[in-house]
Amino acid sequence: MEVHLTPGLEAFIREAVASDRFERPEDAVLEALSLWESRERRRAEFLASLDEAEASIERGEGLEITSANMRRLAADVKRRGRAGLPAER
Repeated sequence: MEVHLTPGLEAFIREAVASDRFERPEDAVLEALSLWESRERRRAEFLASLDEAEASIERGEGLEITSANMRRLAADVKRRGRAGLPAER
């Protein structure tokens, strides 16, 4: 595969190699692709969890957002958080 970079990207890579951040331009491109792949994987996982959340709501498993429910949720989070803290501070 042949890829043509913009002059700005080429300069960016040259700077990274010149400053010993990378040994070769190919290393910089491989790291960039690895980071992109990782980001896309996280994005896919997020979208899958969003789909699951929407399906859960459609099944009636959601919690209606009301002031009372939010107070109960906050109290529960605080209770569980405090349970994990040491007895004395």
